[in-house]
Amino acid sequence: MFGKSSAPTNNFDTLISGKAEIVGDIHFSGGLHIDGKVYGNIIADDDSKAVLRISDKGSVEGEVSVPHLIVNGTIIGDVHSCEHLELAAKAVIKGNIFYNTLEMVMGSQVDGHLEHRYKSSKGSEKVKMPKQVTKEKPKSQLHIINESKVDVKPALDTVKK
Repeated sequence: MFGKSSAPTNNFDTLISGKAEIVGDIHFSGGLHIDGKVYGNIIADDDSKAVLRISDKGSVEGEVSVPHLIVNGTIIGDVHSCEHLELAAKAVIKGNIFYNTLEMVMGSQVDGHLEHRYKSSKGSEKVKMPKQVTKEKPKSQLHIINESKVDVKPALDTVKK
């Protein structure tokens, strides 16, 4: 909108439909579009160019920590956006906003503090955002198997007999 390159807004990998309600934290990378309700924190993977878009029908109750955020719905909780935050006409945020670049359209509402925080001191170095989580992201079963280096083959041989 202001001449700088903004987040890619037309490539969303995941959709939470208007009839869906999610309870728990969401960890993601890529694009996430929310039309439904999320009761938990939404956290983008570190060093990703993740984009979260919350439509006018969507709502989130929890902390949001993503590089690129487009809001036209409701967020109840603090928002951390280290790259670009866009508040559309129907956006309602009840919580503090920590941002690098902020666009607000007339009609958007913020009930909290605005703090310009995510300006990197070293140009290309990306600033780390805080991640409030109710439950840590579990390790993949593949990581657990590789770390313990369990030999699965002998166990399979005994099952075949």
